[in-house]
Amino acid sequence: MNKEESMLQKRLVELSRLAYNRGIVIFSDFLNLNELNILHTTPKDMFLSQYKTYGGYDLSERQMAVFLPDALYYDYEYPIQIIEVTPSSKRFAENLTHRDYLGALMNLGIERSKVGDIIVEDQKGLIFVKEELAEYIADNLTVVRHTNVNTSIGKGVKVDYEPRFEELKGTVSSIRLDSVLALAYPLSRSKITAQIEAGKVFVNGKLITSNGYRLKDNDIISVRKMGRIAYDGILSETKKGRYLISVRKYI
Repeated sequence: MNKEESMLQKRLVELSRLAYNRGIVIFSDFLNLNELNILHTTPKDMFLSQYKTYGGYDLSERQMAVFLPDALYYDYEYPIQIIEVTPSSKRFAENLTHRDYLGALMNLGIERSKVGDIIVEDQKGLIFVKEELAEYIADNLTVVRHTNVNTSIGKGVKVDYEPRFEELKGTVSSIRLDSVLALAYPLSRSKITAQIEAGKVFVNGKLITSNGYRLKDNDIISVRKMGRIAYDGILSETKKGRYLISVRKYI
């Protein structure tokens, strides 16, 4: 780990220690994929308390860690709010992207670690944020790129929310990470391998650098700057020993 990653690991261990010593539930900021990998790969004996992660919905990519003092049951809620952003006038609205919404938040002086996933659907944006900043963002986010917008907090999102996806089916020679990614993305096997070896691929929040990593049913695979897919499993086996599989590619 580099210095910045080492400092994050120490911070997470410290949050665990504080939760244990004070007997209280403590939350981290939102962690990105690399930060979640550091959390998940830190030896468990370094943490004095157990932890869980969540980002506002089951398939969230950026997630908070919650540290629980002991094995007892705790009634707690993650301090996450959802801001729904819609254009003031659909007629004059631009086709806004994830980058547009993130840029508008950065222009408000919001730190990236305070913001979770940003989901863009049709002419609507859903922004997962730390609860403490929800009202500030809702009151001050009035323009995204050149589009005037309206905001509301906590409306229109179900707990079981799942982003839209495209279902893909195809045959692969084995359930290796590179084979499944090659089915989901229009890239050559060599380019897929390069992405994996460059540390850009995560499975269930853990960094995977082996292209031969064998996937399990329902694994969630995230590729930096390319998106996410869910590996659903084997549908059947062909006479030539290949596997017909199904994946969901989130769009």
